[in-house]
Amino acid sequence: MQSIAKNAIAAAALGAAALTTAAAPADKAVSDAVSQKPTVVLVHGAFADGSTWNQVIPLLQAKGLKVVTAQNPLTSLADDVAATRRVLNRETGPVVLVGHSYGGVVITEAGQQEKVKALVYVAAYAPSENQSIADLNKDYPTPPGLTHLTADKDGFLTLTQEGVSKHLAQDVPAAQTKVIAATQHLTQGKNFEDKVSFAAWKTKPSWYIISEQDHMLQPDLQRALAKKIQASVVSLPTSHAPHLSRPADVAAVILAATEAVSR
Repeated sequence: MQSIAKNAIAAAALGAAALTTAAAPADKAVSDAVSQKPTVVLVHGAFADGSTWNQVIPLLQAKGLKVVTAQNPLTSLADDVAATRRVLNRETGPVVLVGHSYGGVVITEAGQQEKVKALVYVAAYAPSENQSIADLNKDYPTPPGLTHLTADKDGFLTLTQEGVSKHLAQDVPAAQTKVIAATQHLTQGKNFEDKVSFAAWKTKPSWYIISEQDHMLQPDLQRALAKKIQASVVSLPTSHAPHLSRPADVAAVILAATEAVSR
């Protein structure tokens, strides 16, 4: 009887060890799958900084995604691309790169890195090689918001309070547009004339959010850009700031991009 008991205990121990060994690869597979969720890197536009994404970030984090914002100096396109690349260089896994407005130019150039698996343009410029924002705008009527820019002696631009409240973010509460105007980031006007040397959208799947009530970037130009880059398109009845007025809708598009590249 004692021998039988010892044998039973040994068999049970071997069985437990086998279960542990079998479970380890499964646990590792789950861990690897989680670790391979894309990081979302958010790139702000002109007159803003990374905090412009504050309403979108928690929605993405609630889905288990790592989110990082670039803090671009807006002193030149080269400086902004370099700042975004520094953020990308810190990531070891796949990235979904998101740009708003002028930030679309930045991600078009910086998105050539292999780890960038998708691009999301939020009411954003998507130039081709050797194109600038000025080149893209020239065939379209001047948006009304661009008539509310003021320049200092060094060529840095800001938007007037009216430009912010009636044209940049006319669907955002007045109290918030006052804060946006007060905290806006001076932007070098030459940035809009700087040309990209690389168009990442040619080799990366892209998504595009069109803002149908945009006073800063002509909706017709947005539609043309989305078609050119063969993007998956979502149209929203918003101002130039859908990430402020409709953050859940913007987050949904970014999530769709992350899910597509995770399959």
